[in-house]
Amino acid sequence: MEFETNSKDKERKKLEEIDPVVEAKNISVWYGEEKALENIGLKVPKNNVTAIIGPSGCGKSTFLRCINRMNDLIEGAKVEGKIVYKDKNLYDPDIDVASLRRKIGMVFQKPNPFPKSVYENIAYGPKIGGMNDKEELDEIVEESLKDAALWDEVKNRLHSPAMDLSGGQQQRLCIARALAVEPDVLLMDEPASALDPIAMSKIEDLIYDLKQDYTVIIVTHNMQQAARVSDYTAFLFMGKLIEHSPTEKLFENPDKKKTEDYITGRFG
Repeated sequence: MEFETNSKDKERKKLEEIDPVVEAKNISVWYGEEKALENIGLKVPKNNVTAIIGPSGCGKSTFLRCINRMNDLIEGAKVEGKIVYKDKNLYDPDIDVASLRRKIGMVFQKPNPFPKSVYENIAYGPKIGGMNDKEELDEIVEESLKDAALWDEVKNRLHSPAMDLSGGQQQRLCIARALAVEPDVLLMDEPASALDPIAMSKIEDLIYDLKQDYTVIIVTHNMQQAARVSDYTAFLFMGKLIEHSPTEKLFENPDKKKTEDYITGRFG
């Protein structure tokens, strides 16, 4: 199986040399009696795209949800270990989870715009944060939509319902909504899997561009997509981290046979 690996920025630092923006340390997760993740340790480099791949049910989305504590919302979920962000364990009892989710935003598999106008979708987060100045809100809305490569398509319909947009536009709107509160890190859980190939390509181009200003972590079942958009890739299998390395190396010269078997289609 051939993969189109990222042709830009091919020289990646070894992970041991990286000062991570987010680091998982011995993360294990249970849903009731079922163990979903086991002792995951993973460093996420700043201003890079990290892809998490693996077969269905391997723990990819579970791990992503650990990073902004979305698993807190799942009844019976239990998390052990640490997620360190800015020298702080995100599971410390004094963490303000609402503030955390503004700094570590999330975009889900299916677009989920609010039943409001395009403008109000983007302005919602800043307003909740206390922003009321219309000129500043206008600027935030415009900049966020530009960052999400959507401004030119919606600038004349800002007060139209967001639900009237196409699926791909709705997903970029959700990305813009996450960017409006100025996060450091953007989590994306299969952000293009529900979209047609043209919309998927726009999302992939956007992900690649976003790393100039943000750290992006993307879960994807699409290995070609991981190869195209990411700088580093982590391979999970049955709740364990099998391998994590620069994307080009993982796809072209993996260290583990299980990784090779997966990316060449021998299982999964």
